[in-house]
Amino acid sequence: MQLEQTRVHIAVQPLLVLLRNLQKRAFLAHQTNALHHVVVDFSEVKMITLQKLTPLDDAKLEELGFTWHTDEDGSKYVSDELVEISQAEAEDYYEAANTIYDMYVEAAEYVIENDLFFDLGIPFNLIEPIKKSWENDVHWHIYGRFDLAGGIDDQPIKLIEFNADTPTGLFETALLQWALLKHNGMDEEKQFNNVYEAISNNFKRLITLFDELDEFDGRYDGWKILFSSIANNDEEESTTKLLQQMANDAGFVTAFEYLENTHFDENGIYDADENSYEYWFKLYPWEDIATDEPELATTLSNIMNTQKAIILNPAYTLLFQSKGMMKILSDLFPESPYLLRTTFEPQEGVKQVEKTVFGREGANTTIVDANGSLVEKTDGPYDNYKKIYQEYVEFPRDVHGNKYQAGVFFAYEACGMSFRKGGEIMDNMSKFVGHVIV
Repeated sequence: MQLEQTRVHIAVQPLLVLLRNLQKRAFLAHQTNALHHVVVDFSEVKMITLQKLTPLDDAKLEELGFTWHTDEDGSKYVSDELVEISQAEAEDYYEAANTIYDMYVEAAEYVIENDLFFDLGIPFNLIEPIKKSWENDVHWHIYGRFDLAGGIDDQPIKLIEFNADTPTGLFETALLQWALLKHNGMDEEKQFNNVYEAISNNFKRLITLFDELDEFDGRYDGWKILFSSIANNDEEESTTKLLQQMANDAGFVTAFEYLENTHFDENGIYDADENSYEYWFKLYPWEDIATDEPELATTLSNIMNTQKAIILNPAYTLLFQSKGMMKILSDLFPESPYLLRTTFEPQEGVKQVEKTVFGREGANTTIVDANGSLVEKTDGPYDNYKKIYQEYVEFPRDVHGNKYQAGVFFAYEACGMSFRKGGEIMDNMSKFVGHVIV
C-alpha cells in the first residue's frame, strides 16, 4: 500500500516549529583547538558512560513522523539511554570528520587522474558521470555520514567507512535525539548537533557555491528540486521528505515524487504530472542505478552532459562511497592517525575485517583473527562486489558488552553526530543512541 505523499512532510512540523524557535547554533563552527591524540593499546577496552532517560512512546514518535521505532524482533530501535561525551571529545569528532573529508577529496582527484575506477569497483557506465560531476562545482555534495570507531576516553578516532551517497540515520540524528533531550527536560544545546541548519545552508550553496550564503536570495531564480525515494519504505521516505523540508527552509521551490513515478528523458527529469525540475535528489544508490537500471544511468549521463538537470548527491560521491577508497587513503596518507591499514588482499598476521566495496547495514562482512580463524560473519546480497581488508579496531563498550559506533554527519563541514549500538558487526538490528555533552 502506497504511503500518503504528504504525511511525513506534515508530521515533522511539530519539531520544526520548535527548532526554528531556538537560537541558531554555531556549535564548533569556529573552533580552533588543536587535535590531541593519546597513543593507546587497541586491546584496552574503553567503556561508554550512559545516561538513562525517559523514552518517547510509540504514539509520540509517530506523531513526529518517526514510524520505524520497532525492529522485526519486537525490540525498540531507539535506545532509552544517551552516550555521554565531553566538549573536547565533540571537538575531536568535528576535527576528525573535517580532516578525513579533505583527504577523501584529495584521494578522489588521485583516482580520477590515475584511472583507478576499476580498483574501487566503480561500474563502467558511471565513470563518465563521475568525471563530469567532479569537474564542476555546481554538482554540490549535500551531505554524508562518517562511521567512526573510538573517540571516547582518549581512544583514537578511526575511520570505519564513509556513507557519502545515500546516508540514513538523518531523521534520528537531526531531530529525534534533540527531541529526547527536550522530552527529558535537559538542555537541548548540550549536543554536537547542528545538522538541520547545516544541511539547509548547504542547499543554498547549490546557488552561492563558495560565496556568502546571504547571496542566495539575490541569485536564486526559482529553480526547482524534485525529491524522490522508493515507495513503501517509511524510513527512506521520511528521510527524503526531511531533506525536502530543509531545502524549503533554504528558500527552494520543491516537490516530492516516488522514484517509481519519476520520468526521465534526454530533455530532463519530471514528476508524474510532467513538471520538469532543474535538480533531482534521489535517495537511491548510484551503484544500484548502474547495475539494475543501466538505461537510466545512460539517460542521467546525457542529462548531465546537456545540463538539463543536476543530480544530488552527485555521481562522484560513489567514489567516496566505495570502501575501496579506504585502500587509496591508506596508501596516500600512511601516517594519518584516523586511518586503519586497508588492502585489496588479506593481510598477514593481523586481525582484520573483510568488506565488500559496496554494501549496507553490515551485510557480507567477515571478521577474522590474526591466525585467520573466523570470529564473525554476516551474509547478504553484496558478495559479488570486490573485497577490501581493513585492520580491526575495537569499538568502545558499555558495561553489558554492547559496542558503540559514532556517526558524524558532514554538510560542508562536520555538523552533528549520534551513535549505533550493536555487536561486533553493526547490522540492521543495531540500535540508535543519542548523545549528550557533559
